[in-house]
This record gives sequence, structure tokens and C-alpha cells, in this order.
Amino acid sequence: MKLRALPVLAGAAVLALGLAACSGNASAAPGEDTAAATSGYAVDDHTLVFGVVPDSVDTETNYQPLMDYIAEVTGKDVEYHESTDYAALIEAAIAGKIDVASFSGFTYVTATNNGAELTPISSIVTKEGQEPGYYSVAIAPKDSAVKTIEDFAGKKVCFVDPSSTSGYLFPSYNLLEAGIDPKTDITPVFAGKHDVSVLKTGEGVECEVGFAEDSEVAKSEDVKIIAETMVPGAPLVVSTKLPKDVASVITDALAEVTIDDIIAAGITSADSEGFRSVFYATKPVDDTYYDLIRDICKKTEAEQCKG
Repeated sequence: MKLRALPVLAGAAVLALGLAACSGNASAAPGEDTAAATSGYAVDDHTLVFGVVPDSVDTETNYQPLMDYIAEVTGKDVEYHESTDYAALIEAAIAGKIDVASFSGFTYVTATNNGAELTPISSIVTKEGQEPGYYSVAIAPKDSAVKTIEDFAGKKVCFVDPSSTSGYLFPSYNLLEAGIDPKTDITPVFAGKHDVSVLKTGEGVECEVGFAEDSEVAKSEDVKIIAETMVPGAPLVVSTKLPKDVASVITDALAEVTIDDIIAAGITSADSEGFRSVFYATKPVDDTYYDLIRDICKKTEAEQCKG
């Protein structure tokens, strides 16, 4: 069974490059350097903090060439920040501890609903000719008798994280559409990362069925696909607290960049099989592109959506 792909909104218009960013007037926390706190940077004006959704064991390796590219075009050190979970990343964004980030769509909506000052720039595509977007995949062990989403009722179901777009929000919507209340009709198990959700589902012990994004499902021979739903592409975002000139440089650099552009900029590590498997180019998106997620938030009544 293949679920009808939900329509991704046609709001992926080119983001205006002149961000309405300000240099910020954040108050210094106790013991924090006042100049750094009021500069608009998460740390200081020599450093950009790059935050990521902690969704697989290869996250840092996957993003290193992109971080090196940001360092090259801005002339600043780029510090990798991987939070312990989605909630911690959201809290870091709200607290102004992130300058640039790769979020999931749901994480972006949740963070901005709760006061994070972020602007989406673009979304990564992994193949030539692609549009932003990827699949939330319902899976079961390869030898399972499960054939449809309706068969998930009463089972131990692996999700990724309560703030994961393809690993919780869209799965919850799809379960509701199948007449299954994700709060009462199943036993939820939160695996923490997409690859772990696939692993646990394939083992069939902690989880009898599950959900994860398509890129991680494709790596496993132990699960079968029950259904899939397309979701809006994950955004690269920039803090609107950054000085306007810095935010503009980052936006220009990340709005429409290809892997060849990154290699041409001197980032030789981008010319690797690993990076090519997760990155081909970026395509611009804006805030309205994520209205579909806001709509699904309302339909699922997800607590994480609320500000």
C-alpha cells in the first residue's frame, strides 16, 4: 500500500536575500561576556555555531563539508553543535545558541512557535532534478505478516522523536487517517534516531513496526516498506539575530549551491562518496513552505506544535 503523497505547498519561492536581520540586543546571562551576548552571535563574532537534528550516527560526518564551506565563505570558525535530542536543539535555538542550522520541518515550526528567531534559507536535495522533500516511511520486519498501516493497531511502534517530522508528526497523521489513535491504540517506542528506529523495527523485539525517513530505510535489508508519505524538505536556517551583512553572506552562500560549487570553493572533502550520498544541491524555501506542517500539527493536535 502506498499512501497518497501529501501535497507539498508551492511556497518554495526564492527567499529574498536581504534578510531583515538585526545585530541583536540579547541580554547577557550571568558570567557571560556582555559584548558577545549583545553582538547577535551565539558565541562571538569569530564563530558560527552550526546546529543539527541528531537523527543518525553519521550526522557530523555528513555535514562537515557544508560546515567547511560556510567557514570558507564567511571567514569564521564553524562550531558543530549536536544536541542530545530534538527538544534540546529546539531549546538551544530559542536561547539564541545557534547561528546556522539544519532542522527538520517540524523542528523549525516548533522552535519558531516558541520564540526562536530563525529564517529558512533552503532545503537540501540529494539528486539532480529533485525538488525539496523526502519520504516518511512506515516499515515492518521483512518477514512480518503486517501489510497495511491498519495492521499497526495494538502493536509496539517505533517512532524517532516527538519532534521528528518524518519520524513522528506525519506517522501520527497517517495512523489517525487509518483509524488508529497514536496515543491510545498502540505502544509508542521512541528510538531517538532514524537509523535506530529502522534497526529496532528490523529486529522485531522492542518494536513490531515503525517509522523512519527513506534514506535510512534504504540502507536496511531487514525491513519492508508498508507505506510512504512525502513531507516538506528539511530547512537550512539562519538566525535573524546575526548582523545583517553576515546573515546575507550565509543566505547567498546556501540559497542555491551545488556540490560542484562547494568543491570549487576549495572544500575537497565534499568530493567524497559519503557527502555525495546526502548532498547534491540546495533549493530555496521560505516560511510559507512549512504551512503544510502547521496544518498537520492542527490535525494531529501535537503538543510540540504549540507555542
